[in-house]
Amino acid sequence: MNSAIKLLAVAAALGAASGASAQSQGEWLAKVGVNRISPDVTSGDVTAPSKPGVKAEVGSDTKPIFSVGYMFTDHIGTELMLGAPYKHTLYGAGTIQGTGKLGTAEALPPTIFAQYRFCEPNAIVRPYAGIGYTYAYFRKETGSAQLTAILNTGGAPVTYSLDSKSAGSVVLGATAKLSERFYADLNVVKTKLKTRAHFSTGQTLDIKLDPLAVSLSVGYRF
Repeated sequence: MNSAIKLLAVAAALGAASGASAQSQGEWLAKVGVNRISPDVTSGDVTAPSKPGVKAEVGSDTKPIFSVGYMFTDHIGTELMLGAPYKHTLYGAGTIQGTGKLGTAEALPPTIFAQYRFCEPNAIVRPYAGIGYTYAYFRKETGSAQLTAILNTGGAPVTYSLDSKSAGSVVLGATAKLSERFYADLNVVKTKLKTRAHFSTGQTLDIKLDPLAVSLSVGYRF
């Protein structure tokens, strides 16, 4: 996170430099790259009859990312970010810290942003900021033997599902001109997201995920 912020600060300092026209009114922008999502988890407790303090932690994942955008003016545009499903691992936390993997789940979080791009269209480096809407769709939730041992000792395997949710996101990024049409893009996205896990035992778990995503991409304007 600190390294990404430093790079964006450098981009902002370079933003006044000029070059060939780029990212101006009426242009479409497309980019591909890699994106790492790291949840910043605040977990509630699994509801009764679980013992107190049974919480969860969620691991990070890195996947390809694709986006397409359009510039309505030289400074205002929109961008839709898509990607491959992220596979996150759930771990024991709280009073079950160190018990290992509780399960896995895939997440698809398409996000659409309204953005403002600083500096003029001919700047070599253009910082930008935006706000957006994310829909976090969860699928393929799979519980582990350890989850069964904790919630239903000696019983049938425990399954679970996660509620898909809408959330708000903010983005801070910068682009750097590579050639007449190609550019590099670095951005950081923070999303405020909470969901609820429903276990086959009838118990639930409320959890704030609040992920931070950092992506590095190569783009093309047309």
